[in-house]
Amino acid sequence: MKSGRRRKFNFSKIYTFRCCKPSVEEDDLSQIGGPGFSRVVYCNEPCESDIRNYPDNYVSTTKYTVATFLPKSLFEQFRRVANFYFLVTGILAFTPIAPYTAGSAILPLIIVIGATMLKEGIEDWRRKQQDSEVNNRNVKIHKENGLFEEIEWKNLRVGDIVKVEKDEFFPADLVLLSSSYEDSICYVETMNLDGETNLKLKQALEVTSSLSEESNFRDFNAIVKCEDPNANLYTFVGTMHLENLQHPLNPQQILLRDSKLRNTEYIFGVAIFTGNDTKVMQNSTDPPSKRSRVERKMDKIIYFLFGMLFVMALIGSIYFGITTKNDLNRGETERWYLRPDNSDIFFDPKRPIEAAMYHFLTAVMLYSYLIPISLYVSIEIVKVLQSSFINQDINMYCEETDKPAHACTSNLNEELGQVDTILSDKTGTLTCNSMEFIKFSVAGTAYGRGVTEVEKAMARRNGPPLPFNIIATEKTNSTSSDVKGFNFQDERIMDGEWANEPNFKTIQKFFRLLAICHTAIPEVDEESGKVTYEAESPDEAAFVIAAREFGFEFYKRTQSSVYLHEYHPRSGEKVEREYKLLNVLEFNSTRKRMSVIVSDEHGKLLLLTKGADSAMFDKLAPDGREFEEQTKEHVNEYADAGLRTLILAYRELKSDEYEDFNKKFLVAKSSVSADRETLIDSVVEKMEKDLILLGATAVEDKLQPGVPECIDKLAGAGIKIWVLTGDKMETAINIGYACSLLRQGMNQMIINLDTPEIKMLEKTGEKDVIVKASKDNVLCQLREGKARIASSDSEAFALIIDGKSLTYALDDDVKNVFLELAVSCASVICCRSSPMQKALVTRLVKEGTGKTTLAVGDGANDVGMLQEADIGIGISGVEGMQAVMSSDVAIAQFRFLERLLLVHGHWCYRRISSMICYFFYKNVAFGVTVFLYESRTSFSGQPAYNDWFLSLYNVFFTSLPVIALGVFDQDVSARYCLKFPLLYQEGVQNVLFHWQRILGWMFNGIISAVIVFYFCTMVLDPQSFDSNGKLAGQEIVGATMYTCVVWVVNCQMALAISYFTMIQHLFIWGGIALWYIFLYVYGTVPFIYSRNAYQLFVECLAPSASYWIVTFFAVVLALIPYYLCASIQMRFFPLYHQMIQWIRLEGQAENPEFCHMVRQRSLRSTTVGYTARVAARDMSDRSNDRSHSHNQNHEIV
Repeated sequence: MKSGRRRKFNFSKIYTFRCCKPSVEEDDLSQIGGPGFSRVVYCNEPCESDIRNYPDNYVSTTKYTVATFLPKSLFEQFRRVANFYFLVTGILAFTPIAPYTAGSAILPLIIVIGATMLKEGIEDWRRKQQDSEVNNRNVKIHKENGLFEEIEWKNLRVGDIVKVEKDEFFPADLVLLSSSYEDSICYVETMNLDGETNLKLKQALEVTSSLSEESNFRDFNAIVKCEDPNANLYTFVGTMHLENLQHPLNPQQILLRDSKLRNTEYIFGVAIFTGNDTKVMQNSTDPPSKRSRVERKMDKIIYFLFGMLFVMALIGSIYFGITTKNDLNRGETERWYLRPDNSDIFFDPKRPIEAAMYHFLTAVMLYSYLIPISLYVSIEIVKVLQSSFINQDINMYCEETDKPAHACTSNLNEELGQVDTILSDKTGTLTCNSMEFIKFSVAGTAYGRGVTEVEKAMARRNGPPLPFNIIATEKTNSTSSDVKGFNFQDERIMDGEWANEPNFKTIQKFFRLLAICHTAIPEVDEESGKVTYEAESPDEAAFVIAAREFGFEFYKRTQSSVYLHEYHPRSGEKVEREYKLLNVLEFNSTRKRMSVIVSDEHGKLLLLTKGADSAMFDKLAPDGREFEEQTKEHVNEYADAGLRTLILAYRELKSDEYEDFNKKFLVAKSSVSADRETLIDSVVEKMEKDLILLGATAVEDKLQPGVPECIDKLAGAGIKIWVLTGDKMETAINIGYACSLLRQGMNQMIINLDTPEIKMLEKTGEKDVIVKASKDNVLCQLREGKARIASSDSEAFALIIDGKSLTYALDDDVKNVFLELAVSCASVICCRSSPMQKALVTRLVKEGTGKTTLAVGDGANDVGMLQEADIGIGISGVEGMQAVMSSDVAIAQFRFLERLLLVHGHWCYRRISSMICYFFYKNVAFGVTVFLYESRTSFSGQPAYNDWFLSLYNVFFTSLPVIALGVFDQDVSARYCLKFPLLYQEGVQNVLFHWQRILGWMFNGIISAVIVFYFCTMVLDPQSFDSNGKLAGQEIVGATMYTCVVWVVNCQMALAISYFTMIQHLFIWGGIALWYIFLYVYGTVPFIYSRNAYQLFVECLAPSASYWIVTFFAVVLALIPYYLCASIQMRFFPLYHQMIQWIRLEGQAENPEFCHMVRQRSLRSTTVGYTARVAARDMSDRSNDRSHSHNQNHEIV
């Protein structure tokens, strides 16, 4: 069976780098077969692999199986101390000491645990369905005699030869053998692995590239020896034994499971890792577990209630033991109705200690209603619904990218309302990561008249009038180029005018380097002929687009060449040029540069290099530094304007020099060892030297829309904002000005190691001496900064520190000094920060301050920071989806953080806090009535209520209003949350969930219980209850008290709610109505089941006026204390949200002067943002006016 005609490379839009093609002898490979490199795969012989017990290709991401669901799920539920407690009391309910029936104790537990297990089961069933869909996908494998058959993924085995077709996923980790292209390359999308959207290129070994047809595999046999299964996506060490030779394998030949084949008709590969051995499954670890501060405190409250319960039980038991001992007084029984003379142990006066111990167990069961059994499941329901509101908020939907906000976890909803410090990446987070080529410097001359957003912000910062060039630029913006990625304006360069410049030959080389030195892929529109580019980064795309606009259009790439349409300076015509691509020396974070080696049409060998200034100036040849000083000056100016810069340089190579390099380079590339990349860097380092400087590029990464406004609101909310970036210090500082993190007049403390002493040591000193001197220098600067702040009254300070200094500032014996200084500053900017440093700074702030930290970033280098913070926010930008996949909440743009925190965060914190406080209030109110009634019965273990009244209180009659509170309540609207951002400080300072407030709600519950109990018992006992003169017995008093408690706790909810909806009305008044319906229906059940509730409502309660009168007055009396306290507090000691409610009530919400006065409470001298900047300027102006007036008066005198 034929696979079809193989495509030639020049019909594809893909390319590949020069990879190692030669094979090596057996003894050249040292690590294979050693520890960690023991995998042996017999290609086309899966039976051999079965002998080695390699796992099959079935994968499962579920938490449970059918057999383990029940035991594991039950274990998870009863790990919670409250659930375990109710399990113990449920078991004890089957013993004679139980004060109620076993069924009434077990049913609520079954309902609550069952609801949670059902939720877990549904979630796991969905995962099971996803697994089934993946495991049952079809793939073609070689069976025998060159024939391929379809099988399900789960039946794939190690060693199987696999055929994957275009747009299909790879079923396992494969070694690429061949593809539909003649040079056996393919194009792979890895979004499911690393979140990156750009396509990756893979190429098979030359020795297997001829296996282009299915029939070629009839007699194919090879052995692959490689590393053992591991989680590293970007490395691979192995060899293929074929035709008595070993051929080194590297990541270029590896196709990973869950990546997708693109732009390639088909590939053939051999499965080397299957199932749980694949790299994607090796990486499928659970993210770090995060719990909110509110939830952790809730656990402490549960323990407090347990302590309260045991104390109550102990007191009752001691009293009961003493009373039992004294029951037989002079031969007479005090509590004759308990028949102590005929009891076995519970009331036996002869064994009071044992009776007290049994009573203790009875009391522990009876007072269990202090603990809210439905608390955990109710909070889970509420948080899921809150998350759905975040996901559906239209005001956090980005129309441009068609991405809404997405809460990846619901565990941290209330934590969003308690953020004290935000640690933000810059590129792609504060900025768009959509680069525009705006300026460049060539041969010491600066070109480009464009004005950046930072320059405009700097001009405005310096005050009017604006410089003429900025006014002119703003006027010509409407006529500037509309080419995406290109915003260059200079008549000396555009339209071929560069050919008239004195250094036009250098400019020509500069543009040519831009057009060649990259890894972009051109795509030509067949209808319009327009060329677009797919590049690995926005910077690279901007360079290629700029080269095209300057007349050097890159339009075609093959495996071995790049093709340009070049503008000829003499003829003015476009000339087609071909440059043979010999090597691509890829960019990495160590070298901070990339190079290509090409041969032009005349056979001249050229090394073209671009990289960071810190990595390039040291590589220049002595005769290549002609424009170094001017270029450095321009680079600093570009950095001041907030631009990202790269240095461009080149040199000509001799053929023997290149041949020597290429031989060493291929050997390094062929290395089968863990230090392969180090060997490659070592070879490349020797080539990238003696360069001739051409110039520098400058691209602008503009601020995202709404960033200054968002930062202003967050700063007004009292949130501290730190920026952690890899950019140069000058760039970061000016971005800080543009987004109002910095302002004119703010004292800047810059911590760096650019002192002459340190530079001298770096040239002449030993490493240990340099480290010690650098550390001492940083520590000295930090202490000086603390002294400056201590001596200042109310000035605002900004701390700016570079990555080199940050290394020492994060040492164990220095980091506390650094943190103390940083938290005293209004702004903190960490420049040149590595991903590890970002994570360490986040950990330091989180652990050092003990307050909630939020990290926000958009790239893979931000993942550590996001996972380290209390809350990680991923920006779904252009750097892939890795940050989003590792985040707790994903948003499309930084500006949405304003609404996420100030609105949803505030609401969620308030709702969850109020909900938990109310839960404890209603349970304390109910539990204390049980305790008081038992005390009235001399702690005899007699419950006040019917068994089912006890059981259903938390489950049906009072739980739904609390859920409605947690989902719908609003103290103020979203508009007022944004209008008065200081409202957010209620969460940061934990105003609504501190111990004083929690205990206050519990005390309110005790007061309500005391009023209800004593009012009911005093009025109903021993007075006649109805017109027939019947006295109120235990069943009537208990039912009346129960009715009062249900009314009180639901009416208390109505008083506490700030924002009523129909659902809340339904749940509050419906809960009360449900109690009456239940009382009526339960009373009609046969006596054997309803016991003392039989016909209670119909025959006793409903016909009696006393029942209704007692209920009314008991409810009113029980609510009066709360109402009085709330009224006094609201009128004379209002919280911030209550002040805003007063503003709204009094009609002052639209009064700008009044609102300005209230908002000014959020401004301090250390506040950042443009509002604080204007306030600081006004204060400075007033101070200057007073000083000027004072001087004039002094002169007159």
